[in-house]
Amino acid sequence: MLFLLACASAPNNQVTVIHDDSGMRLQVDGKDFMVNGMNWDYFPIGTNYNYNLWKKSDAFIQKALDDEMSLLQAMGVNAIRVYTGIPAKWITYIYENYGIYTMLNHSFGRYGVEVDGTWMANTEYADPRVQKILLDEVRKMTQDYKSTPGLLLYLLGNENNYGLFWGGAETEDIPVQDKESTKRARAMYRLFNEATLEMKKISTNHPVAICNGDLLFLEIIAEECKDIDIFGINIYRGLSFGDTYDRVLNELNKPVLLTELGADAYHAINNEEDQESQAMYLLANWKEMYENAAGLGKAGNSLGGFTFQFSDGWWKVGQTKDLSKHNTESTWSNGGYFHDYMEGQNNMNEEWFGICAKGATTQDGHYPLYPRAAYYVLQQVHEINPYASELNLQDLQSKFKKIDLHAAKAKAISEGPDT
Repeated sequence: MLFLLACASAPNNQVTVIHDDSGMRLQVDGKDFMVNGMNWDYFPIGTNYNYNLWKKSDAFIQKALDDEMSLLQAMGVNAIRVYTGIPAKWITYIYENYGIYTMLNHSFGRYGVEVDGTWMANTEYADPRVQKILLDEVRKMTQDYKSTPGLLLYLLGNENNYGLFWGGAETEDIPVQDKESTKRARAMYRLFNEATLEMKKISTNHPVAICNGDLLFLEIIAEECKDIDIFGINIYRGLSFGDTYDRVLNELNKPVLLTELGADAYHAINNEEDQESQAMYLLANWKEMYENAAGLGKAGNSLGGFTFQFSDGWWKVGQTKDLSKHNTESTWSNGGYFHDYMEGQNNMNEEWFGICAKGATTQDGHYPLYPRAAYYVLQQVHEINPYASELNLQDLQSKFKKIDLHAAKAKAISEGPDT
């Protein structure tokens, strides 16, 4: 357990959000930090959300992390998004051995909360009992992790505004704001802000972000969440985020961190894997993220983002059944992904969002990953530094034009499981 000795000597990081004439930037220990992030989890085929890597032996966990973090490091990822439950020592292990920071995510009642011994599946944020439970939880989280080397920032929630409409955890079509949801949303965002203030009483080393589903309720967020440091967004709009950065700048005056973005690697019309389209959307998305970084002449409030997701989630459709089947059922519709969109039909395949395909579970319980074209595209994207002093917008756009989707696909196929 030599790594634990190394953890004890590692310095804590000072992470801050900077607002200046060039825009808004994240800095770690005084240096500009563009988040080249990844939504990361560990679920072998045949398991679902009940699987818990952190309950395995240290040797098992270390092998899993070494397998996956080495791949992430090789593609230039500098941060992962992980939910609470990860022991602090593993955050530091990942940082010290692979240079990858962790954004620690508390779901903040997104999937329900236990109140007086009864499960409240759809969290009522106006309930004083719920408020006490969630505030106590985030205070404890901040106290437990505040001095953890490798911690980047705290994230509260996971598109909890959609949870005001959806009855379960499965992804559905994007909802539309109504009178009842607006009332519930105000109580929720007010509690987000209260939680932020409570966390800042305990620690000022790490910013606090919330995770919203797109820009729904932005006007309420502007009124109720004045003390958050970063506005995080799960956003799926296809090739472009439209006016997202400008709207958040003008209406909220906060930096934007895309906590989820991505595309599936399955063609709903042709019924086959589609690596090139997935890579195409991600290339366009990251180009727009970089263009809106501070100092390049656009909105200047982009801090980067976290691609969704590192490997396919074979449990996402049904969640408790067909766990060993790679389902090709499309469960929601999004016209922004035009390559396989047909009006009136679903085209988004939840089990195919991985930029790596997942292999069969080995005898020891681990599994191999097979990078798709998107992996090799993002590897080139993450080599670009949007904060480089000599870089202007035209230079940045020129670098993106040189990234070859066809070559990335050819490399993925040549190094895939069938070779």
